[in-house]
Amino acid sequence: MEEALVQPGEDVVEKPLIPEKQISVGSSESTKEVFKTVKVSVASVSSLSEAKGHVRKRLDYKAGLDAASNVMKPTVSASLKSSNVVPAARRNSTGGLPEKRQSNIGSVAGKKTTPFVSAPVRRSLPEVRSSLPSPITKASPRAKVSGTRKSVPVSPVGRSLNTSTGSDVAKQETARKSSMKPASSASSPSSSRMVTSTSLGSSGSSGIRKTVSKVSSSSARSPSVSSGLRARSLSSSLDRSSSLSGRRQVANPESRDSRFIALPQVEIKASDDVRLDRRGHRVRSLNASGLNLSANLEFVYLRDNLLSTLEGVEILKRVKVLDLSFNDFKGPGFEPLENCEALQQLYLAGNQITSLASLPQLPNLEFLSVAQNKLKSLSMASQPRLQVLAASKNKISTLKGFPHLPVLEHLRVEENPILKMPHFEAASILLAGPTLKKFNDRDLSQDELALAKRYPAHTALCIRDGWDFCRPEHAAESTFRFLVEQWKDYLPLGYLLKEASIDQPFEEDACRCHFTFVQNSTLSTDPHVVLNYQWFVGERMLSDFAAIPDATEEVYWPKRKDIDKILKVECTPLLGETKYPCIFAISSPVSPGTGIPKVVNLEVHGELVEGNIIRGYAEVAWCGGTPGKGVASWLRRKWNSSPVVITGAEDEEYRLTVDDIDSSLVFMYTPVTEDGAKGEPQYKYTDFVKAAPPSVSNVRIIGDVAEGNAIKGVGDYLGGREGPSKFEWLRENQDTGDFLRVSTGTSEYILTKEDVGRVMAFVYIPTNLKGQEGESVLVASNVVKQAPPKVTKVKIIGELRENSKITVTGIVTGGTEGSSRVQWFKKRSSILDGEEDLEALSTSKIAKAFRIPLGAVGYHIVAKYTPMTPDGESGEGAYAISDRAVETLPPSLNFLSITGDYTEDGMLTASYGYIGGHEGKSKYNWYLHEVETDSGSLLPEVSGLLQYRITKAAIGKFISFQCIPIRDDGIVGEARTCMGQERVCPGSPRLLSLQIVGNAIEGTTLSVEKKYWGGEEGDSLFCWFRTSSDGMQNEIKGASTASYMLSVEDIGFFISVSCEPVRRDWARGPIVLSEQIGPIISGPPTCQSLGFLGSMIEGQRVSFVASYSGGERGDCSHEWFRKQSTIVREKISTFAEFLDLTLEDVGRCIELVYTAARQDGMKGSPRSIVSDIIAPADPIGVDLEILDCVEDKEVVPRKTYFGGQEGVGQYIWYRTKNKLHASELTDISAACEDAVICGKTLTYLPSLEDVGAYLALYWLPTRADGKCGKPLVATSNSPVAPALPVVSNVRAKELSSGVYSGEGEYFGGYEGSSLFSWYRETNEGTTILINGANLSMYEVTDSDYNCRLLFGYTPVRSDSVVGELKLSEPTDIVLPELPKIEVLALTGKAVEGDILTAVEVIPKSETQQCVWSKYKKDVKYQWFCSSDVEDRKSYEPLPTQYSCSYKVRLEDIGRHLRCECIVTDVFGRLTEPVYAETAPVLPGIPRIDKLEIEGRGFHTNLYAVRGIYSGGKEGKSRIQWLRSMVGSPDLISIQGEIGRMYEANVDDVGYRLVAIYTPIREDGVEGEPVSASTEPIAVEPDVFKEVKQKLDLGSVKFEALCDKDRSSKKVASVGSLERRILEVNRKRVKVVKPGSRTSFTTTEIRGSYAPTFHVELFRNDQHRLRIVVESDNEVDLLVQSRHLRDIVVLVIRGFAQRFNSTSLNSLLKIET
Repeated sequence: MEEALVQPGEDVVEKPLIPEKQISVGSSESTKEVFKTVKVSVASVSSLSEAKGHVRKRLDYKAGLDAASNVMKPTVSASLKSSNVVPAARRNSTGGLPEKRQSNIGSVAGKKTTPFVSAPVRRSLPEVRSSLPSPITKASPRAKVSGTRKSVPVSPVGRSLNTSTGSDVAKQETARKSSMKPASSASSPSSSRMVTSTSLGSSGSSGIRKTVSKVSSSSARSPSVSSGLRARSLSSSLDRSSSLSGRRQVANPESRDSRFIALPQVEIKASDDVRLDRRGHRVRSLNASGLNLSANLEFVYLRDNLLSTLEGVEILKRVKVLDLSFNDFKGPGFEPLENCEALQQLYLAGNQITSLASLPQLPNLEFLSVAQNKLKSLSMASQPRLQVLAASKNKISTLKGFPHLPVLEHLRVEENPILKMPHFEAASILLAGPTLKKFNDRDLSQDELALAKRYPAHTALCIRDGWDFCRPEHAAESTFRFLVEQWKDYLPLGYLLKEASIDQPFEEDACRCHFTFVQNSTLSTDPHVVLNYQWFVGERMLSDFAAIPDATEEVYWPKRKDIDKILKVECTPLLGETKYPCIFAISSPVSPGTGIPKVVNLEVHGELVEGNIIRGYAEVAWCGGTPGKGVASWLRRKWNSSPVVITGAEDEEYRLTVDDIDSSLVFMYTPVTEDGAKGEPQYKYTDFVKAAPPSVSNVRIIGDVAEGNAIKGVGDYLGGREGPSKFEWLRENQDTGDFLRVSTGTSEYILTKEDVGRVMAFVYIPTNLKGQEGESVLVASNVVKQAPPKVTKVKIIGELRENSKITVTGIVTGGTEGSSRVQWFKKRSSILDGEEDLEALSTSKIAKAFRIPLGAVGYHIVAKYTPMTPDGESGEGAYAISDRAVETLPPSLNFLSITGDYTEDGMLTASYGYIGGHEGKSKYNWYLHEVETDSGSLLPEVSGLLQYRITKAAIGKFISFQCIPIRDDGIVGEARTCMGQERVCPGSPRLLSLQIVGNAIEGTTLSVEKKYWGGEEGDSLFCWFRTSSDGMQNEIKGASTASYMLSVEDIGFFISVSCEPVRRDWARGPIVLSEQIGPIISGPPTCQSLGFLGSMIEGQRVSFVASYSGGERGDCSHEWFRKQSTIVREKISTFAEFLDLTLEDVGRCIELVYTAARQDGMKGSPRSIVSDIIAPADPIGVDLEILDCVEDKEVVPRKTYFGGQEGVGQYIWYRTKNKLHASELTDISAACEDAVICGKTLTYLPSLEDVGAYLALYWLPTRADGKCGKPLVATSNSPVAPALPVVSNVRAKELSSGVYSGEGEYFGGYEGSSLFSWYRETNEGTTILINGANLSMYEVTDSDYNCRLLFGYTPVRSDSVVGELKLSEPTDIVLPELPKIEVLALTGKAVEGDILTAVEVIPKSETQQCVWSKYKKDVKYQWFCSSDVEDRKSYEPLPTQYSCSYKVRLEDIGRHLRCECIVTDVFGRLTEPVYAETAPVLPGIPRIDKLEIEGRGFHTNLYAVRGIYSGGKEGKSRIQWLRSMVGSPDLISIQGEIGRMYEANVDDVGYRLVAIYTPIREDGVEGEPVSASTEPIAVEPDVFKEVKQKLDLGSVKFEALCDKDRSSKKVASVGSLERRILEVNRKRVKVVKPGSRTSFTTTEIRGSYAPTFHVELFRNDQHRLRIVVESDNEVDLLVQSRHLRDIVVLVIRGFAQRFNSTSLNSLLKIET
């Protein structure tokens, strides 16, 4: 059994037990069976104790007997099956080692009888569990407490959840009294709605006890229990193990209220594979190496750790219970839980979570605990299956954003600020909806429920959106104003919303919505607002509403399925073409209707013309009744007459007939529900019906179109009364395809022999009584055929077993039977219905016999018999089905054979026929036999194979094959063996292939390629043959080897070769002749000589001459190549027989490749010839020209050169004031004195000096080898023109801080007075001219900060020509000086728990002071921690530590801390980070804070001490439990109680429990001890009531056991126990040994209550007490349960109270 550990300090509902298995208690009346029940119950309590977090100290035999007696124990485990049951060890809440406790069960379990349990306990636990009501379904009011005899209610979760401040004694008294009344206790709302409220409560248990005690007979219907068996309440026994779930009790019992709640069950088998428990292990990360998270885990307990992030939880895809309480989660960061789709219970209590907004939707989450966090709201994703939400002890102050929780049953928000809101419970009811059953651990207040019903329907939505909750009488107006305020910005302009509501909806009745817009009188009245509607329906107010299809009108009719659902309508205003956002209204739940239907509207649709179908439409409001089929009828009303009912017209549809012509129809409809409730009938009159024009439809020929049959033409006439319509019969003319009339005037026709094989046609001409004819209709028949064959009395004959042969027979009529066809099918059932569900077993065949295949086993066989005539005509198939299904045969073989060649290397194949069901893995074996009669030797290498290739080892032996048939179900059949027919022989020599390899060309060598088989080859014989074209074959003499060379004699002949295979032992095989190769052809064509014609100089033409040999010359080809070296050559794309040499050929060789070709197309080997190197021509300057010249634009002269590769010629540029003429160009230097040489390159770039002058160029053409030609001179046509004024490289330079200078490079003639300007560019990209900034220098102002500067330069030429403005690139953003930090200091001590604060020291300069005051925006901090202890080199950032202060944590001890500070100014700039570091962090002084004791305050409960430790790593802190009397300062030490948990007992009644906690660090340093105490321990209510009753009586007797063997053994055996009677009254106590047949009653001990009388308890045995009258007069007694022991002790002490230092009466509240 598995469950999550109960959370100390968590005032939330308990976690459920998860039952592993239900153990049935036998119904036998034998004592042995009863004692087995005892054993099982012991296990159940042990399992319960373990599942409760191991907080129970021990469980002994007496507790087991008590558990057996109490049928109401919550859970049962099957894990303990031996008689000696050892209770599970417990562990403390911090994960310490479990403390082993000894069990006192011992050998008592071995006895067959017990004095405590009566024999007839028969009711098994599964029966008890089966009687449980669902946690949601209410119990029937008729269920009474007396029914406990049949079924004792057991909580499905197995424990009580007492989490409120206490139990209300007055309420329990009332509950007990009511439980004694059989007719009323179980029917109370609190006991029937939640199972555990009655079945596990103290009040319910009292009633059960009294009922059981009254049962004395062992009837068959209900189990009976003896008076000694007490089924007491679990409120005490379970409180011991569940007390950790409550807070420390400080109120008195009158103010307490004990409540229970059932949590959803998690059905799993709890094993180590699915469970992980790491509570209190100081785990910091889910990805830690030792944590071992896996996808198989279903129970994960990680409470009391140091987790701060959920990273790594994604792997838990199957987890059902996840306990992350008391960690360091702060949230958000719950997204990884999205993978945990199976999660059912999530515990997040005791963290620092501030928001649940990131918590994903978990489809199976049923329980969520977020108590003791810092939540301000419950805003989160919708949780579709959440039943319990515990959010106590947070800071919740608003309901805004409350999630959609459709099945929420229990909401806990104690100790939150929002509880101060008036009627907060009513608001919670509105938000949670009708599923809410408990609020803050109690039933819902009836007053708050009634108050919640008074609020408008949309209140929940308003609360979720932030509406301030108010009284219900003001809620309607307040919520409407709230909604209007939300919508006001989206309403049409000039319109006010006055109303948005929905009428109270009733089932199947009109529900109207009201949206009223009022136009503001100050605005125009046009256009009007148009409203569009859409209706929605939802289960709850906060649910997702689903749109109702087609519900887009102002009125909606709620359906039956809408009852108790919420309606919502969205209204979308339209003003002109503007569509505004929608507004909405929400209705109250749809109410059931009256049940009487009514017709809202009645209409008749359709054209009133004869033959048409008209339909009546009735819109019915069913008003809650079950929609039924209304009564519809049609009436016909002639002119001036009353309506007459039309017989048979009782549907909504009606086809107009000829009788309706000139009449008006009446549609009458009476709505009727399914239950028979009728509404008022309604009528609808139509206009008069008109006649249709005569027509006919559906014209067809009926009858079998076969020779001798009568066929008839029919059709559906329409068009008033039919008159003498006309009919014609036509026959097809097979020659022309036309139709000839064969009959008129009648619609019937008898087919004759002449019609066979032809098509007949029928013509219908409709005519009315007035003689008006309609359009004729012609229909053709099928080809007339002879009467088809027919088969009858079809049946299947034969044995219906697998592989049996069956036959189908039948009687065929309709001519001589020909090759009739039969097809076989199989079918599961024996009912034959055509070909439905038939599975084909064969195709249609002539054979009537069929062998049943394996696939037909278990099926019925169906045969389809299709008769056929000899000419191939087939009749209709007839079916026959077998009377029973096909049976299977035992596995066997119907044949077994071996096929293949019994020679060496031959392949043998075994085949067999298997019958007898589906074959499984049959076994195959091959054997070799010396003789046929021996057993043979197994061939293991081919076992399991059906084929065997014969090896040499098998030569001369016999071969056999054995098969053992095996069916797929493992049944083995009889083995069969097949013996080979002959011994294995060696193979005969033979050639598998023979062919000639080589070319059939004269001079080549041919060779033989062959494949030999048949032993080892010897010297095979070859012979070559020559065959002429006429087929004459001659042997080639001397050619007897495997190769042959072709000679000139073979030209024109075919060549072949023969081979005779010879084995090594001279055995010869058949001679094989190869295919012929040939005819042999002559050699290839050849070019004999090749040469060039022409001069090899640039500009010359070259051709060639070639000679040919090799047959008749064909189309020879040649190619020209330009060859640069012996390797590199370039193909010249020309196919002419000559080549013109160009500049590209200079310095290279020309290669000619000539390929000879024969006339038959065969080409010879190419032949090539290479020329000498091509020489260049003399250099010549052909042309020279200078184009127009412009300043700074490069002048490139246009020239033409010829004469080899041009070299570097001589170029001289002259600048002249005047233009030179042709005569002056020959010698420029002599003709013009002002000519100035200005360049000596091919191109020239005119400069500013050349503007206005002419340019001339002298060119001396030169070849690449230096040879020169004649010079050429050219001059420009016009002087050099100036360029347009432009400026380039415009830039702005920062000369100093805040001072900029603009520069640029001018070009374009001579510069005049250029213009300058400055611009400011903003961050948005806008460029703004700076007024007054028209110089090249500029000083920055405050307006320029956070902007960029641009310098503008407008060039102006000296002749006032203005160029284009050029802007410089934007400068960097102009910003002031960065804020600086002079020093970063840390205040505080580097000690655990202390707070470090970072302080910045600002420079004292005036600039920095101004920058910090004006432009400083933010100061960011980041804290770091060194990676390792004493490591100051590597630091890791601390997440979420971004403030100037940091509280030193436990994990920082020994590490260095660093604070990083970065300043951000208003311009978004960041300064360089400044650091401050600490010395290694020291641990703090150990101390404990918030120490408290948790427990419910009763003497049967378990108490736990809990506090928050700080001061380094905690070591072995000391805890001591003490008692303190009320009003006394003295403390009494409780020996041996030094653990974190303490189980109270009767000795603690009236005392305060005190726990002293001394914190000790792991290095031994002790802190100051801290103490905590409880309120005085009270008596458990059930015990208190019984003790008070017995004290009031004054004298009481108890049954007990005494161990007659007072030895030192710890466990008493059953044989050593004897019965005793304990009698106590106000004066004395007496222990009596009852008498028997052989002895009298004797008194063993008797005495008064005077000292030294006292009663002792045994902490290791909860069933044992010792009564001491004097030092030598004492007795040890055993009672059946701790409950009874407590009653005995308290009664004795109550009677002896006058001798006590503290009166027990005050403790028990007994009036004296």
